[in-house]
Amino acid sequence: MVHVIVPTLNAAADWPQFAAALTACIEPRQVLIIDSDSTDGTRSLALSSGFQVCSIRRSDFNHGATRQIAADMLVDASILVYLTQDVMLFSPEALTYLVGAFTDPRIAVAYGRQLPRRGAGAIEAHARLFNYPQHSTVRETGDRGQFGFKTIFVSNSFAAYRRSALMEVGGFPADTIFGEDTITAAKLLLAGYKIAYVAKAEVYHSHPYTRVQEFKRYFDVGVLHNRESWLLESFGGADGEGRRFVVSELKYLVREDALKIPDAMLRTALKYLGYRCGKAETKLPLSIKRRISMNGRYWSRVL
Repeated sequence: MVHVIVPTLNAAADWPQFAAALTACIEPRQVLIIDSDSTDGTRSLALSSGFQVCSIRRSDFNHGATRQIAADMLVDASILVYLTQDVMLFSPEALTYLVGAFTDPRIAVAYGRQLPRRGAGAIEAHARLFNYPQHSTVRETGDRGQFGFKTIFVSNSFAAYRRSALMEVGGFPADTIFGEDTITAAKLLLAGYKIAYVAKAEVYHSHPYTRVQEFKRYFDVGVLHNRESWLLESFGGADGEGRRFVVSELKYLVREDALKIPDAMLRTALKYLGYRCGKAETKLPLSIKRRISMNGRYWSRVL
């Protein structure tokens, strides 16, 4: 059986569209909402939609551990589909396409194509078009020579896992600043499984990050790579992919919105600075790390 899991926090504003799109794809009883102490009625809205609801304290939310709660609860599920509350399914077939990847018994995780949200600017749109191309791929450990760190790219904003394989590798990490999907994908590949990128499984999902948010996000990426150094050791660094992204972004902006090029270059510098600070986070005081991280609560739980 397929189950959909959605972590939520104050999701009421977009709930009518989100719930309608989701129930067009799957039976409400197959949806589990993990709600983090919402104060806007999200829990009541989820129950009225016919979804299961599990409530946790906001202070207990963690990207990996919270998703693992669902995996532990849904013992009868064969496929676990994870969404974030800001995703909008492109069509009723999106879930069908995604789950269809599991006809190959070696596929342990599949993720779909994320399209820029309506109204996205050129910089925001390019990030999605670069990371989520039009053609599907299947990757395994032997492909790391070709794809490098990109081999383990997965996004839990719209991804599905074979539950038995997920549990075999220990489930999602219990406490990570972010990147629980990357860590889990790497473990699955090293265990002999494969990752599917399913381009026909489409959703709208992107973020209008500010420059400060870009810095903070890449600080968190640097922290992840510092604390999980085995990822880089096993699959190589991300420098090559970063250079390819910058070149692609410049070409895209020349065509679509050349006036955004200075902003894009400033953002690139901020991303690099944030990443380097994250990689060196052991040298920074906790008070600074809490201020420059996108996930400030993480630093309240770890040293």
